Amino acid sequence: MGSYKLAESEGEAVKEIRLIDIREEILSDNQNLADEIRKKLRDNGVFMLNLMSAPGSGKTSLIIETIRRLKDEFRLGVIEGDIDSLVDSEKIIAEGIPAVQLRTGGACHLDAPMIETALAAMDLRMFDFLIIENVGNLVCPAEFDTGAARKAMILSVPEGDDKVLKYPLMFSVCDALVINKLDYLGLSDFNLDLLQERVQMLNRKIDIFAVSCRTGEGIDDWCDWLRREIAAYKNQD
Repeated sequence: MGSYKLAESEGEAVKEIRLIDIREEILSDNQNLADEIRKKLRDNGVFMLNLMSAPGSGKTSLIIETIRRLKDEFRLGVIEGDIDSLVDSEKIIAEGIPAVQLRTGGACHLDAPMIETALAAMDLRMFDFLIIENVGNLVCPAEFDTGAARKAMILSVPEGDDKVLKYPLMFSVCDALVINKLDYLGLSDFNLDLLQERVQMLNRKIDIFAVSCRTGEGIDDWCDWLRREIAAYKNQD
């Protein structure tokens, strides 16, 4: 918040314009609530992953493949974010996994208040591992902390290898990048090595996995990463 003085003429009172940065306040309030969510999840021993991507990259497909490999090891739940429709939640429930659907009604991302609402509908004692399927968007979700322990994003081969240049924040804030739809590689000019080089210039700590949800290639490596992250999370003091 600040104020700016207008030019003062002789005999005129000084006028001020009060400037309130709404975006800054919104992000600050969101961050405070996200920290509270993180503490609540920590107290209940629940690991939460925020999975982000553009529409059509394969978030739901990756979640289903992950569920099939990990549901015998972890008590899983999914928080689904969509502008409309229940189609993704229905797919998750068909796998025998509880799901909560957040219908944003136009909002292009999930934020901490939305996640708090979803968690209030869940008995956290029944879960070890929650996955947030964020709204399909490479811009806004990168800015809003959900309280998740880790952030991951998916980039599919048909989207092109230049997305890291167009949406650098998303690639910068994530702990893992999943390059999906490897089965399309031979049909495109997607340069896997160039993409990895560009991503690591932005974020040297990011783990990168190349997968195909259709063939299963690389999914086991992705799931091994999740196992390690969950174990490290639960072993923290």
